[in-house]
Amino acid sequence: MSYRAYAEIDLGAIASNVAAIKASTSANILAVVKADAYGHGLIPVAQTALASGASWLGVALLEEAIAIRKAGINDRTIAWLTPPGDDFVSALKHDVDLSVSSLKLLHEILSAGKSTGMKPRIHIEVDTGMRRGGFLDEWKEFLVELVKHQDEVRVVGLWTHFARADEPEESTTSEQVKVFESYLKDLGDAGIHPEIIHLSNSAATLTASYAHRSMVRLGIAMYGLSPDVKTIGAASKYSLKPAMTLKAKLSLVKHAPAGSAVGYGGTAILKSDTKLGVVVLGYSDGIPRNTSDAAGIWIDGAKAPLVGRVSMDQFVVDLGGQSTAESGDYVTVFGNEGYSIDEWAAAASTINYEIVTRIASRVHRIYVN
Repeated sequence: MSYRAYAEIDLGAIASNVAAIKASTSANILAVVKADAYGHGLIPVAQTALASGASWLGVALLEEAIAIRKAGINDRTIAWLTPPGDDFVSALKHDVDLSVSSLKLLHEILSAGKSTGMKPRIHIEVDTGMRRGGFLDEWKEFLVELVKHQDEVRVVGLWTHFARADEPEESTTSEQVKVFESYLKDLGDAGIHPEIIHLSNSAATLTASYAHRSMVRLGIAMYGLSPDVKTIGAASKYSLKPAMTLKAKLSLVKHAPAGSAVGYGGTAILKSDTKLGVVVLGYSDGIPRNTSDAAGIWIDGAKAPLVGRVSMDQFVVDLGGQSTAESGDYVTVFGNEGYSIDEWAAAASTINYEIVTRIASRVHRIYVN
């Protein structure tokens, strides 16, 4: 079958990335597969990660965790972004670990435990400085409630999230670790001892071994991308291989004269006679509308930069006057040849995380290796 566009997912690269990280730490690995595994495919990536050395799976949403269970994957899985009102009864019935970051959430999870006769497995999230998720002002009151109900719940983990681990020169990460230790001491003083301690995201996993503890959460690095190329270096520095290659067809190739204005608003003016190629991908497929001509496609061993604005379903590239490309040819938008995911991110003034996670479901996924 011929696809208009497809993302080729190299499961061998994901397996290699998990193995590389596993070889570099004594901590267990939690594979982060939220957001459809960063656009790579929830179930295939989860299965690959587990087969390659990960012992846990992590998702943001409860429905993601339940999808994992319905696919027959029974390994330990935590959902950490479950607002009050979520279906915690289903979470317990599907044996999903839950993150707790507020008293209201604790009470709802305890209520679900009572109604099912099951003991919830929880991970306590604490705010050590990011001021996003986690306990902060309710902490002391929470400890009182937790002790009161400690026989009704199993405290599996204590965790936090780093704000600037992708900036190794900053002291923020080590300062957050110190704050975390105070939370851990408070729990110990209350007679509660979590089984698993996890602080490190991909950036800390790669650059801050002192923060690994008993488990690390492997996110963007598992997909072969650096948390920040400028501050901690390219993914290849850590023996990581990008797993996604995006390809699409040219719907049209045509000659265009110098002086032509290209695309909505005529924001690009051709400096010379050339051939233009129309690529059948647009912002509805996840291609950022504001991408500049610092990105483009690869065809016949050469780069062809983007010209003008990205449209909803297509964008135009300058193939060059001597190009032999034809309508119907496949081009590589990003991958191991031509433009990289990081180059596309820079051209769109964003980060590589956003480039891969926004590739829409109407772009077919093909799995190799």
